[in-house]
Parts: sequence; structure tokens; C-alpha cells
Amino acid sequence: MSDVVVVRGRLVLGSSVVDDGVVVASGGRVTFSGSVADAVAAGHGPALEQVPPAPRTFVLPGLVDLHNHGGGGASFPDVTSAGEALAGVLEHRAHGTTTLLASLVTAQPEVLLARAAVLAELAEAGEIEGLHAEGPFLSYRRRGAHNPADLQEGSVELVRDLAAAARGYLRTMTIAPEVPGVTGPGGVAEALVAAGVLPSLGHTDGTTEQAEALIEQVTSALRSGAGSGAAGRPAGTPAGPMTATHLFNGMRPLHHRQPGPIAACLAAAARGDMVVELVGDGVHLDPATVRSVFDMVGADHVLLVTDAMAAAGMADGRYDLGPMSVEVRHGVARIAAPVSDAQVTGGTSASDTGEGEGPIAGGTAHLVDVVRCAVDGGVPLVDAVRSATAVPARVLGLTGEVGTLEPGARADVLVTDAGLRPLRVLRHGVDVDVAGA
Repeated sequence: MSDVVVVRGRLVLGSSVVDDGVVVASGGRVTFSGSVADAVAAGHGPALEQVPPAPRTFVLPGLVDLHNHGGGGASFPDVTSAGEALAGVLEHRAHGTTTLLASLVTAQPEVLLARAAVLAELAEAGEIEGLHAEGPFLSYRRRGAHNPADLQEGSVELVRDLAAAARGYLRTMTIAPEVPGVTGPGGVAEALVAAGVLPSLGHTDGTTEQAEALIEQVTSALRSGAGSGAAGRPAGTPAGPMTATHLFNGMRPLHHRQPGPIAACLAAAARGDMVVELVGDGVHLDPATVRSVFDMVGADHVLLVTDAMAAAGMADGRYDLGPMSVEVRHGVARIAAPVSDAQVTGGTSASDTGEGEGPIAGGTAHLVDVVRCAVDGGVPLVDAVRSATAVPARVLGLTGEVGTLEPGARADVLVTDAGLRPLRVLRHGVDVDVAGA
């Protein structure tokens, strides 16, 4: 068939690497994945004749990023048109991220609703999977790069308005359990689950007990099937488990006498009630921290994310992140304006600041860079890839659709060199322009 696509190389599957592997796709779907020998036995020999071995390349599933504020100069919290936002999507797609949630930051309600409506256009067009709202029900003390003037107590009305503005594409929302109106009967967490939106614990100065209460409430609701979702909601309603937004960053630090939320999140992940995000780009977390979390809770309970902002793929300089001004130097994004409260702990994804510097304000890496950094730090390749593909797909309720190379899945493929740098990207079986990636 004329639309048959064959990709050959070292095939990275869910738990193993096939040294001489092949992916065959047709009609935008994977029809075969496995060893070349098995492909020939399955009748794909003629399609393989023009495809030589590629032992110095890896073939991965297309990557899935659940926390991404933009790239290529486009800031999702600031866009006023779908076309403007698409530039950020394409920047990450060219580096192998074929499924993406566009993340908002804390802002005034009317701004959040307007941005959600714009980004919903991209979701309806199939360019993104949906939206992630980071705020505004977050801790003042652990706000990081979020505008303090726009933080607010939990509002069920705003949750409902935001879900409606996103036209069923609001997938996740970061909330702090100690903020009034978030947990308990009639609170934000309950309203999110009812709307089919997955709560994510983050930007919190809460105690272990407060974190445990939110985790228990959400886990019980998800297990009971309490989330009915919006009428006519598109496929891919998040299935859970709930997540922790960039673990360690924007959270009260772990202390042996005041363990805070991190201890609760690690325990929940270890027992399967939570999946924890890690911004493993070498800036937000030490690679040893990333490796240790993988060792503690297992790859199936870790999400590698970028928390990228507009500067991803761009030069150093000044950028916007919602109402906040950001300065990027040497690839590290920090709030440009002076901040109070002793340089507030926790950027959009940070819990540490440099002397005289503002909080970290998102990342500048692509998800393939995060995978490479994790592998360089000692995380096994198959584990790092799974945490950037199959695990986020499962959280979104898209198991078998994206984040995998199994037959029947969408033909999203990332081909890299031996150093995990992108060479070729397919989405729906069609080549993506990776020039300059």
C-alpha cells in the first residue's frame, strides 16, 4: 500500500529494547512492531527491502507531555489566537512530543476563561490533547512564579466556568490542599472529579495530613467512578490516578520532623494512588533525585515533564509567563522582577533560588531532553521512555492510543540518534518537519 511507513532501528518498547527492530504503519496506525525477523515472518519482508538496518538509532513512541506552558516564543498563558499557540505546539512536536497538554498559569478569572477558549480550538483541531490549569487555587508561600495578586480561595463556580470555556478539554488542574475551599464536601476537588478533570496536588505549603486528605478524597472518588464528565466530552477523559505537580518544586521541603506533602506523595505513588511529575531537566532537580524517585516508586508511577515556557527552543532573553516577566540566562528561566518573602520558595516548578535571584519560572527543555538527562543520570532507558510515553498516556485515559508502538496505536514515532537527539518524528504516520530541531 502506498501509505505504508517502515521505521527501523533499536526499538524501545515498554520493558525492553529490540536491537534490530521495526515499526510498520499504515493509515496512521501501527500495524506491526517487533524484531525484523518477526516482521519478515509476518509478511512485511517486501516493505523492509528498502529500509537498511540502523543500529545507531533509537525508535521510541511519540512523547507525551502533561505540563507545558509553551515554546518557540509562544506562551500558552498569553496567546490570543490558536495560530499563535500552534507555534509552541510545533516547537515541541519537532522534538518528538506528539501529544501535549497546554498549561495555563494563575491569572484573573476572565483571562483564564479567554485563554481556555483559545486553546480549546487547538484541542478541537487535534493539535493538542487538552489543557492543564496550574492555579489559581495555590499556596501564597509556595506560589513561585505565580502572580500573588491572582491567587484565590477555592471556587467551584470558577471550576465549572473554566471547564465550560475549555469545551470539555480541561484535563488536569493543580490545586493546593490547604487552600480554603479545595478539599472536603462541596469543594474544588470534588467539582473537578465530577467534571472529569484530574486534580493534581502542587504549589503547596500543606502538611502531610492535608496532602493525605486530598489524595484520599480524589482516589476514593476516582475508584467510585464519581466523575461523569461533561456531556459530549471527547474521548480521553483522564483516568487517573491523580498526579503531583512537579514533585519537590513549589512544595514545602521534606524534613524528618515536618515531612510535609512530599512524604505523602511518595507514599501514595509507591502504593499506586498517585503518579508524580518530575521536571528532570538538570535545573529543577538534581539527576540523583530523579534516579532515587524512580528507584523508590517505580517508573510506572513517575511522569517526566518539561514545565516548558516560551523560551524552549529560543535564545536567552526576556519572556512573558502570564502576568509575570521572565528572564532567561544560560537556559535557566527566572522571574525578572524583584520578589518578596525571601525570594519565595518554588518557581513555576522550583523549590530553590539562587542568591539574589528570583524563583525558577518554568523550563526551557524539550521532553526528549528530559528523557536524555534522566538516562544520563542513571535511569534505565526503558524506564525513562515509559515515564514520558505510556505513563502519561495512562493518566489521560489514552492507553493503547498514544505513548506506545503496539499494533493499533496511533502511528506517533520518534527516531533519535544514539545520544537521544531527534532525527525524525512521525505523527499519525506523517513526517513532522524537524528542520532545526
